[in-house]
Amino acid sequence: MAPVVSVTQAVLDAAPKLQVVGRAGVGIDNVDVSAATQRGVVVMNTPAGNTVTTAELTFFMLGALARKIPAAHATMAAGKWDRKAFQGIEIQGKTLGVLGMGRIGSEVAKRALAFGMRVIAYDPFLTEARARQLGVELVADTDAIYRSSDFITVHMPVTPDTRGMINSESIAKMKPGVRIVNCARGEIVNEPDLIAGLESGKVAGAALDVFSSEPLAADHKLRSLPNVVLTPHLGASTEEAQEKCGLEVAEIISAFLLTGEVRNAVNLPGVDAKAFEQVQPYVALGEKLGSLVSQLAPPGVDRLYVTFGGKAKDLPATDPVTRAILKGYLNASGTGPKDINNINVRSIASNLGLTVEEKKSDEPVTFNEWLHVQLFHGNTKVGSAGGTFFGSSQNPRIVRVSSTP
Repeated sequence: MAPVVSVTQAVLDAAPKLQVVGRAGVGIDNVDVSAATQRGVVVMNTPAGNTVTTAELTFFMLGALARKIPAAHATMAAGKWDRKAFQGIEIQGKTLGVLGMGRIGSEVAKRALAFGMRVIAYDPFLTEARARQLGVELVADTDAIYRSSDFITVHMPVTPDTRGMINSESIAKMKPGVRIVNCARGEIVNEPDLIAGLESGKVAGAALDVFSSEPLAADHKLRSLPNVVLTPHLGASTEEAQEKCGLEVAEIISAFLLTGEVRNAVNLPGVDAKAFEQVQPYVALGEKLGSLVSQLAPPGVDRLYVTFGGKAKDLPATDPVTRAILKGYLNASGTGPKDINNINVRSIASNLGLTVEEKKSDEPVTFNEWLHVQLFHGNTKVGSAGGTFFGSSQNPRIVRVSSTP
């Protein structure tokens, strides 16, 4: 397996012309996203490419756990024939608790339902309507998963809330003989607490593809437990997934460099090609407005207020326009670094103490579309400018300027 390449601060510093980092997979643990954002480098991943592959591995791990397949194979390879030692359980009729019903969790649920399992799910972003559509029972909290599940599978990202969520406290709430599968992120499971649960028998078994530290140490306790199934982070390791991820990462990088389209970016809101085409004229107008108001206002501006009126309020995305206004303002005012671009401009503005606010106005306007930028020092307006288009989006015009409160 090829070594993992890390895009660190040092790598970014050594590549001053770098514009985009593409990750062929979901996880971006090996990319310093904060440093990339400060440098104005967009970071994109490919969340769809390994969805089916990871879901299949999860379900196969569940089956291997239920029927003790790896341990049985090991004794067969050693020349033994010990049927009694490997009595397993059926999964039909058992309850599978899914923590996280995103792409992968949803695919796992489909496979579990096909095998006659009852599926309950916890995801704060899953609606009742979507749960019914998937055929799963939506529960209110993780405790409901712990209390009712024969099998628990995790499909959540690592956040302050999910880090170590499978621990001694949560295991104590689980059914005796629960079986746990983790093909998501190793940091979600507190490994010492899981080991204690496995040794006590409270946890009947665990199937793990990911670990808090990888590669797993040769002398790690998990390796010696008989009721554990381990694989070396194989979630995305199929020929099909590698091909899908490779093609997808090439497509999203080329689209960004050639057309400005943003897909699957983790540090920039996504804008597809069609939306970007609609927004682009306003981006050009916005940068000019930002540059103009910076020359009207005195130092000490702490708030920038953008109003979208008329047709402008119906734009499919306003964030690229606001970023362009900020870029024009900071470049012309000289208050920011020289390498400001649309990726790092919001971060730079925040670091400078500049608050940015947006409003979509339904008030009647003189023009069909209206973009208005105002600068404030405290509660005092110190400059403003408005723009629109004459005839077509190819003819932007500044139609209002003010340098007084």
